[in-house]
Amino acid sequence: MDDCIFCKIIAGEIPSSRVYEDELIYVFKDINPKASVHLLVIPKQHIARLDHATQEHASLIAHMMLSLPKIAESQGLDNGFRTIINTGPGGGQEVDHLHIHILGGAKMPGFN
Repeated sequence: MDDCIFCKIIAGEIPSSRVYEDELIYVFKDINPKASVHLLVIPKQHIARLDHATQEHASLIAHMMLSLPKIAESQGLDNGFRTIINTGPGGGQEVDHLHIHILGGAKMPGFN
């Protein structure tokens, strides 16, 4: 997607604080962190949102989910972490590219 900010980050057109990368996903620090550790895990393949994922994306989604613990641990979150997937405007999604938030450490926001 030409106008997708996350696609531009993956392509290196917009700088980011990369934490992890493999052939399928790219992980970087959120520029507006809601906790001491706040990472975004994004697929390199553009999928606008979780409810746009199909069976053909199953192995990619599984890879993303199974990568979360090792990514969190690499950032010192060995006592647990929170994951959030916002889907669509009603779910608080601000960028139309599927992403998983990893949050942990101090300053953990609560649910109201």
